[in-house]
Amino acid sequence: MEATTILPTLKKKLAFLSGGKDRRSGLILTIPLCTEQTSMEELSSTLDYLLGIPSEKCKARGFTVIVDGRKSQWNIVKTVVLMLQNVIPAEVSLVCVVKPDEFWDKKVTHFCFWKEKDRLGFEVILVSANKLTRYIEPCQLTDEFGGTLVYDHMDWLNKRLVFEKFTKESTSLLDELTVINENEKGSQPDKDRPPDCSFLPSFDPETVLQSGHELLSELQQRRFNGSEAGTGTAWSPMDDELLAQPQVMKLLDSLREQYTKYQEVCRQRSKRSQLDEIHTKVMQVVNWLEGPGTEQLRTQWGIGDSIRASQALQQKHEEIESQHSEWFAVYVELNQQIAALLTAGDEEDLVDLKGLQQQLSDVCYRQASQLESRQNVLQSAHDFHGTAQDLSQQLDGLLGMLCADIAPADGAAIQQTLKHLEEKLKTVEGTLQVLREKGQVLLDQISTQTAWSYGKDVTIENKENIDHINGVMEDMQLRKQRCEDMVDVRRLKMLQMVQLFKCEEDAVQAVEWLGELLDALLKTHVRLGDDAQESKILLEKHKKFVDVAQSTYDYGRQLLQATVVLCQSLRCATRSSGDTLPRLNRVWKQFSVTSEERVHRLDMASTFHTAAEKVLKEGSEQSEVGMDFEAYGETEAVGRTLLDRLTVPVVFPDGSEQYFGTPSDMAASAKHIRDRMKLVEVKRMQQEEADQQQEEEAETVSEDS
Repeated sequence: MEATTILPTLKKKLAFLSGGKDRRSGLILTIPLCTEQTSMEELSSTLDYLLGIPSEKCKARGFTVIVDGRKSQWNIVKTVVLMLQNVIPAEVSLVCVVKPDEFWDKKVTHFCFWKEKDRLGFEVILVSANKLTRYIEPCQLTDEFGGTLVYDHMDWLNKRLVFEKFTKESTSLLDELTVINENEKGSQPDKDRPPDCSFLPSFDPETVLQSGHELLSELQQRRFNGSEAGTGTAWSPMDDELLAQPQVMKLLDSLREQYTKYQEVCRQRSKRSQLDEIHTKVMQVVNWLEGPGTEQLRTQWGIGDSIRASQALQQKHEEIESQHSEWFAVYVELNQQIAALLTAGDEEDLVDLKGLQQQLSDVCYRQASQLESRQNVLQSAHDFHGTAQDLSQQLDGLLGMLCADIAPADGAAIQQTLKHLEEKLKTVEGTLQVLREKGQVLLDQISTQTAWSYGKDVTIENKENIDHINGVMEDMQLRKQRCEDMVDVRRLKMLQMVQLFKCEEDAVQAVEWLGELLDALLKTHVRLGDDAQESKILLEKHKKFVDVAQSTYDYGRQLLQATVVLCQSLRCATRSSGDTLPRLNRVWKQFSVTSEERVHRLDMASTFHTAAEKVLKEGSEQSEVGMDFEAYGETEAVGRTLLDRLTVPVVFPDGSEQYFGTPSDMAASAKHIRDRMKLVEVKRMQQEEADQQQEEEAETVSEDS
């Protein structure tokens, strides 16, 4: 019988075991009768419940029953005593009926319980409350009988409910755990058997164990909570005598043992479940990577025919990588779980786990390698098409320069244009070389590219990609070669134009040089020499000066002839037919006229100085003989002619005039000539006087004779 079934009756405290003992160590059962009518049925059920609590050993020592009739009627007391004969006749050793102090004295004689001892089976005594200690120690009596034993019925009832609840739950849980453990031990692990509800116990083992430990903690104290004399703390009768503590300890020990086994069973089932789950997930990853994942990569083998197409393929590949990333994340999680199981797993599981881990790693690494290889191919294709696009634009720009008309202003502009053209060609050559290198890298990557499909290597057909790459490189090479040929032609033409401009510039320079020679001839070549020797030297220098001018003129003519030839080669209008040739001819004619005039003057000066020197020299040597006066006249005539020539300007073919040097230069030259003429005149006069004197002396001699 459980307390919960008669809990309202137990709360009425119709009877109770206070925990007290008589002198024979028998338990004391107290039946407190009250003024109200006591239900014999409820009292009987209460006694049945209370008498089921003690152990057989305790029952063998007998019970001392205290029937408190001080607040009840005699007939009720009598009924209760007689009822004890039917309920617990063998267990009762003594019944103490506590009588009122005055009320029952006359009635005792009508019913002598001691005479009925043989029929009742136990001894019944009537005793007042103050004399009850004759039979029972005060420390074993509660306070209503003058004892010191503290008893709280509701506290006892609550503890009893806890005890019974723990006993019921632990017993039921123990049975369930035993069945579960035995079933698990007797059956082989079934991987296909799903976990069902029968595997879970009805009560939480942790909660039941916790409540049992709390209950045991109370039981292990002295009389439930360690009631000492004078503490006033309630205690319950479920001590060692009532087998509460041993029973709880036994239940706890059994429960811990079965719970430990159950935990191991759960661990094994959890491990099997986890292994099954890991195996399922591993196969899901492997099947997807070797199936749909590989199929995605196998169908994506192109490289595109332009940078835009390669970018579209890269975007598609990023989507494929995104799908793979989800499965790779599952792989990382599974790898961590397998690593944890390998660290704490059993020996029999290590081989399977390592096999799963190796299979998963091989597939994932192989697929990641395929993804990386495909990504590298697409990146190389993007770089290749980008370089091809840049090269195509560079070739278009170079071709545009080559097709444009050349209209340079001068040779420097042509040189700059030619330099720019050479730089563009060099850039094209460098870009073409980069294109070849990137194309070769892409070809190498494509040639080694394979796919993995359901455990087998599948060769990818890349002939179309290889033909496209080679075709692009060959096309760019042909375009570059055509541009290079056009650059050679343009370079030759531009070099001819540079030569043309150079010839024109040099021809103009020749004209300027010839003009400078003319200017120098007119302004600085004015001296005629102080004597015949110097005049001859100046004449020789003048001839050399004329030779330089002649060379300059011839050089200018050759340059102008070269411009004509270059213009014919370039198929352009003759540029030198403008004013350079007329200027050259005009300056040369002016120089020729000036040179002839210079030669005439130097010749006349040389003749004059020769004649003057001859006259002066011969006059000294022939002073005694006399000299030819015709020489004096000739010298004077030449001198006057030279002086007149100095005053005449040079007349150019166009009618313009130009004088030699400055007026002061001409005056200096004329003064020197006049001085020479004066010397000749003085010499002539001296000669005349000498001749006259000789004549006079001759006449005198003749007269004397």
